[in-house]
Amino acid sequence: MPRAPHKEPQVQVQVITANLLREGHVVWLTPDATWSRDLAAAHCFDDAEVAEAALAAAVAETGTVVGAYLAPMRPTPDGPEPIHFREAFRCAGPSPRAFQT
Repeated sequence: MPRAPHKEPQVQVQVITANLLREGHVVWLTPDATWSRDLAAAHCFDDAEVAEAALAAAVAETGTVVGAYLAPMRPTPDGPEPIHFREAFRCAGPSPRAFQT
């Protein structure tokens, strides 16, 4: 039986994402611990312990964001790039603005 070709492991980092409590927009935690709607501004964590500590702080921001979690990303020169469909979809929308009349 032929063996599948060996794939090099992909380099991954993690970012913290959440939704703004009032507006519902998808946001990303930045290096200065603020929230941005621009994924390119997200802080990329390459240390799991540091990422977990930052996530705990983000989860505690109950008056600002909801649903904070770590999302794996592929680092690129232009900023993090989603690896999974969920994050790619969240970057593109849907947005609460689409439902405003």
